[in-house]
Order: sequence, then C-alpha cells, then structure tokens
Amino acid sequence: MKISWRSVTTEAKLLLIGIPVLLWTLIPIYHMVLFSISPRDSATSGKLWPDHPTLQNFHTVFWEEHFYLNHFWLQLGNSALIAVAVGAITLFVATAAAFAISRLKVRGGRTVMNLALFTYFIPAAFLAVPMYKTMSVYGILNSQWSLILAMVTIASPYCIWVLKQASDKLPYELDEAARMDGASPLQLFRLVYLPLIVPSLVAVGTYSLLLAWNEYLYAFLLLSHDTSTTLAVALGNFLSADDSPWELLMATGLVYALPPAAIYYAFKRYMVSGLTAGAVKS
Repeated sequence: MKISWRSVTTEAKLLLIGIPVLLWTLIPIYHMVLFSISPRDSATSGKLWPDHPTLQNFHTVFWEEHFYLNHFWLQLGNSALIAVAVGAITLFVATAAAFAISRLKVRGGRTVMNLALFTYFIPAAFLAVPMYKTMSVYGILNSQWSLILAMVTIASPYCIWVLKQASDKLPYELDEAARMDGASPLQLFRLVYLPLIVPSLVAVGTYSLLLAWNEYLYAFLLLSHDTSTTLAVALGNFLSADDSPWELLMATGLVYALPPAAIYYAFKRYMVSGLTAGAVKS
C-alpha cells in the first residue's frame, strides 16, 4: 500500500493541532477530578496526585453535610426541571414556527425569523436587566417560570432557524401528495413533517436543554431563594468565602457536569447531523 508524503504531512499537521487542543481541554477536567478527591488540607498543595485520595468529598456533597450544600438535591432537581421545561417549550415553539414559515409559507414569517435572529447581535448579558424588569412587571420574578421563559426567549431564534433549514430540505412533493390524500395542515405536521426531522428535533432540544442547564447570570438575577434557584447559582456561593472549600466545589461541579456530558454523548450522532441539516444544499 503506497502512502503519499502529502497524506503523511496532513496527518502530522492534524496531530500537531489536535494534541494541544486535547490537552488544553483535558487539563481543567483533570484538575477538577484532582481537587475533588483531595483532602481539604492538601487540595491546593500543587501535587499532580494527592498522597491520600479520598471520596469523602462526594459523601459530603451527597449527604449535604456542609452549609453551602444544604439544598444540594433540591437545587439539582430545580436545574433538571428548568432545563427539561426549557427544552420542551423551545422545541414546541421552534417546531411550530419553522413548520409555519417553511411549509405553510405564512406571510411575513421569514421576516419575523430574521428579526429574531438579529437579536443575537445584542449580547445576552445586556438583556439581563431588561429581562429582570419585564419579569418584575408581569409579577413572576423569583418564580422558576421567569427563568424558563427567559431561556426559551434566548434559545428559540436559533432553534427556529435550524429547524427551518432542515425543513427546507424536505421535498415539497411530500406536502402535495399528502394534501391530495386529504391531509389537513395538522396531519401534515404530525405525519409527514415531524418524522422526517427527528435528528434536528433532538439536536435543538438538546441544545436548549444544555443552554438552560449551564445558565448562571439569568438564574442569579431572576431567582433569589435558595429553595428555588439552580445548582449553578449555588456553586457560586462557594466563592463568597475567604477560605473556600475548593475540594467540595470541585466535587459538586463534577457531579453537576455529568448529566449534560451523558446527554451530549447519548445524542452526539443526532447533534452533528441535526445542527448541520440544511447547511449545504444540493
């Protein structure tokens, strides 16, 4: 088998780029694991591996044996509930909007979608205070619905665009055939449209879910009670002390990072194919 120098050079360049990127990605994860299994007196010793690794930090987290962790399970549940609600509502809104714009050709639909995408030119952090004021006016401040609606607002434009691009790839002959058989728009939506864009549905649902799971700023502003806030905000409380328990912070952070990592790897195949649907047209 003949190997060309060009292919060898290309692979060498990829390795030279890939290895540093891999190390840059894994080093923070390694230090998180290192801190989480280190006793408190040696957590910041600077050693590459603790002399006496322990799982006591995870026991402290799971049994809520520190005052920063008094509501760990409740706050973890809040994060999960809010993330799932954001994913479900965003999926419903984006799917219906993309169907109306792409398949039903609703008048002005593309203009509305473009205006929604235009909001991404404004950093989400700049919209935090107006969003806070809006939720206060409507009387849902300090309610989990305020965070859910805020995150749906942020996630929906991109999700609509992705689903619209995926929908544009579907042949219109399917719609015509379904209408000739007497299908209503709702039946067309349910029986033709949804089954054909499942990868994109999974992709945008996962995207919006993870976006809400990792959100800190809006959760910090809109939720003020320890029993209603998310674990992401609770993790920030660790940094308020002069002598922060870094080993507990890293152990909690590692636990908090596991669900989104599992979700991503479970749907990785759909994420890649779904988010790139419609990117290249034949």
